[in-house]
Amino acid sequence: MNYYGHPITKLIEELAQLPGVGRKTAQRLAFHILQMPKEQAQSLAEAIISAKDNIRYCSVCCTLTDTDPCPICRNEKRTKEMIMVVEDPRDMAAYEKTKQYKGLYHILHGAISPMLGIGPSELKIKELLERVQHYPVEEVILATNPNIEGEATAMYIGKLLKPLGIKVTRIANGVPVGGDLEYVDEVTLSRALEGRREL
Repeated sequence: MNYYGHPITKLIEELAQLPGVGRKTAQRLAFHILQMPKEQAQSLAEAIISAKDNIRYCSVCCTLTDTDPCPICRNEKRTKEMIMVVEDPRDMAAYEKTKQYKGLYHILHGAISPMLGIGPSELKIKELLERVQHYPVEEVILATNPNIEGEATAMYIGKLLKPLGIKVTRIANGVPVGGDLEYVDEVTLSRALEGRREL
């Protein structure tokens, strides 16, 4: 039932489609937005449109960026022979906060999950394979999440890379099983990186 009028109901419906936002949270957010000064609401709307219009995939690592290649791929001080494979740009940001890793990244944008209909072709695996064949990569660190999907993805990529003669390692189990990398603290991530093992 439409209690508030179409514009508010539509705003609540749109907000409720965001991940982790239920109907009540969407309603709270909608009323908060309505109570903002018009300039602040306008700024929020413009930030959303600007991000949507200007953010794209880095042609090298597939992260989200407004410059191509992204700042990490352009950085001459990074170790070019080492690539860390993560599921999400937020995982890359989590590792960057540790200030321990000096190599490059490759972002898959997900993990293999047959239950959700996500296979290897839906991920940026083909781009990773092209990358390791055209650049002098010595080691690929598989830093997918330590859950069933992340483990399956790591095993799949490992099997593809092993015949190419590249050292393939997996982050250590300092990261809790079933957890998401973006929520793990910097010390745990550093220990997981230091304790990585060859597959």
